[in-house]
Amino acid sequence: SRGTANAWYFYYALVLVITVLCGKLVVALSAP
Repeated sequence: SRGTANAWYFYYALVLVITVLCGKLVVALSAP
């Protein structure tokens, strides 16, 4: 259904945002 598709889209978008934020955090912590 359409609602399920929207839920999956939101889930993938959330995972993408978290991945980017974690990546930025790792870079910030690893920088001297």
